[in-house]
Amino acid sequence: MEQTELVKPDTLEDLIQTLHKLFESDSVNVEEVQSIMESYDSKPHEWMKYATFDQYRYTRNLVDEGNGKFNLMILCWGEGHGSSIHDHTDSHCFLKLLQGQLKETLFDWPDHKLQAGMLQKSQQVLLENQCAYINDSLGLHRVENVSHTETAVSLHLYSPPFQTCRTFDQRTGHHNSVKMTFWSKFGERTPYESTVSQENN
Repeated sequence: MEQTELVKPDTLEDLIQTLHKLFESDSVNVEEVQSIMESYDSKPHEWMKYATFDQYRYTRNLVDEGNGKFNLMILCWGEGHGSSIHDHTDSHCFLKLLQGQLKETLFDWPDHKLQAGMLQKSQQVLLENQCAYINDSLGLHRVENVSHTETAVSLHLYSPPFQTCRTFDQRTGHHNSVKMTFWSKFGERTPYESTVSQENN
């Protein structure tokens, strides 16, 4: 089957429309989605309205609900902010850097027979406009802004969307189920109560 030639998105709006087209079918072409997300050149004036920071933790800000096929969100990382080690609930997860740098650490799933905590597989530092991909068959990850002077902003796509995920203790491999919440939706702050349980991305 011939792939339609996709045009490089000029704007964030172009990118969102292209993603809607890519997710019309039920099969996800990971390379295609990753390549389209990477080809969008980050322009802060386009995504700034979604980018809200919190002093104490990174924030998840919903940009588009992808006709129920995916969630597109912007995560804002203050200096030194990071996620816990987490899974992705059998979803595809794409992470594109819009500003700053983020360190991604990949872990193997815990082997409870070993009782040795969690083994780190690899690390990479993502630079502006790079796009990474992970799903549960590749392992678990932690994402951190290791800078103490610069903030970071990333664009995440999850397909299918999910409401809960599991976070893991690196020393023991034990996990907890965590509810996902949004700091803001479509540029509007969500009610405070719904954001307190947020623990993950």
